[in-house]
Amino acid sequence: MNHKRRLLNLILPAVFFGSLTGFFTAVVILFYKLCAHYVIDFSETGYAFVRERLYLTPVVVIGLGIFAFILSKVYKNAPNLRGGGIPTSINVLRGIITFKWFRNLAGIFCLSLSSFLIGVPLGNEGPSVQMGTAIGSGTMHIFPKKYMAWKRYAMTGGACAGFSVATGAPISGILFAVEEAHQRISPTIITFASVSVLTANVSAELLAPLFNVSISLFPESEVIRLSAEHLPLAAIIGVAMGLFAVLFLNYYTVINAFSNKLLRKIPHWVKIFGVFVLTLAAGLVSSSYVSTGHELILSLTEKSAPIYVLLIILVVRASLTLLANTNKITGGIFIPILTIGALISSMLAHGLESAFSISSDFYAVILALGMAACIASLMKMPITAIAFAVEALGCGQNILHLVVVCTVSYIITEIFGVKSINDKVIEDRIAEYSRVHPPKLIDTKIKIEKGAFAVGKEIRDIFWPTGLFVLSTTHDESSSNRYEEGLRAGDTLHVRYTTCDEERSKQELDAITKKY
Repeated sequence: MNHKRRLLNLILPAVFFGSLTGFFTAVVILFYKLCAHYVIDFSETGYAFVRERLYLTPVVVIGLGIFAFILSKVYKNAPNLRGGGIPTSINVLRGIITFKWFRNLAGIFCLSLSSFLIGVPLGNEGPSVQMGTAIGSGTMHIFPKKYMAWKRYAMTGGACAGFSVATGAPISGILFAVEEAHQRISPTIITFASVSVLTANVSAELLAPLFNVSISLFPESEVIRLSAEHLPLAAIIGVAMGLFAVLFLNYYTVINAFSNKLLRKIPHWVKIFGVFVLTLAAGLVSSSYVSTGHELILSLTEKSAPIYVLLIILVVRASLTLLANTNKITGGIFIPILTIGALISSMLAHGLESAFSISSDFYAVILALGMAACIASLMKMPITAIAFAVEALGCGQNILHLVVVCTVSYIITEIFGVKSINDKVIEDRIAEYSRVHPPKLIDTKIKIEKGAFAVGKEIRDIFWPTGLFVLSTTHDESSSNRYEEGLRAGDTLHVRYTTCDEERSKQELDAITKKY
């Protein structure tokens, strides 16, 4: 592709559409964070109020039952509003499922806030990613049909921007696109994600004072600088967190089997109601057991607690989070997983201090390294974990130790062959969708028209329909542009793919190969 064509067909569209997506995402997510702040505060006030007036508990339980019934009906009619936002977004970004962008945006916004109100231990980063995905789709609906091939790029940019604004970690947001969402590196993906994240973060920085919210997940902090002689400490933390991740992910499998197999005949609303009641009971005992876990992490960074207290909080929070996730209650698990990592790391710091007489000065760095290892092992995102720890956890001086702790913990989960929570949910969604829409194998040839989206682009840079393989490419040697790079007008592609929605896959192919 010559420089002019690359500028017009690749760079300018990515910058223009990515900037729009990033700006709209920043505005919506800032407003969402503001609403979440007030809802969480109201929830904490409500729990305190009921603790002092336990005779009101039956009234609250009845209200939770009514809401659980309504929620189950909403989920039945809009299944994409269920569960964690990141797995749903990944399925959408990979072209496996579709959604109606505005219904998804409004639904996730409201339903996740309702989870915060009840105190269910789920976070706001997953909903932010899913809302960013919806905003990317909605942005492209402003433009004519000929630009529809850019929609999945815009949704990817929105997802990255949503994660970035929610966590205050722009590099991690960009890495989310290549390590988790698409699991491949492409110049177009990186360009679109980078522009969206950059625009979103600049916009958020400028608009945050108006919304009176902070775009940082945690206040700025510096942990002590570790030397090379402390690498064994990082390896110990990595081993401990990796083994815990194996245990936790197997516990997830048990909880999932309990919720969806053992209790499969129980109505969904009853299971949701059960999670709500357990959350209420835990919240009336202590606020440490409920809500997103953000405040708990902040308290742990300032001071620790006895191991037995940390262990009780860990078991209760982990169980409630997994029960909520397996019963598909709307909310994210990124911050809850960080909370679990902070609890384990705090206990580990106690153990290391007792066993090896490690100074209390190491407490903060052990906490940060442990949380990074938790992301690397539980979510199977080691590169994102390293970047996030540098951006959000103050580990910029300990990059080598971060690499060690994340690599070791990740390798341990690979040795035991466990899958991340996101991967498990994605597989379940695919299996569920395939049961309703049986897959069909398509083997066909398509011709690229002059002026189509694919012209001048490499095969790797195009978001083809999911599962599509380009088996061969036959170039039109009579074409005047036969010496240009990438796909050319007149080329014939032999493609093979399996689809659960033949019409949608054909529309996606037409958007890529035909001129509108």
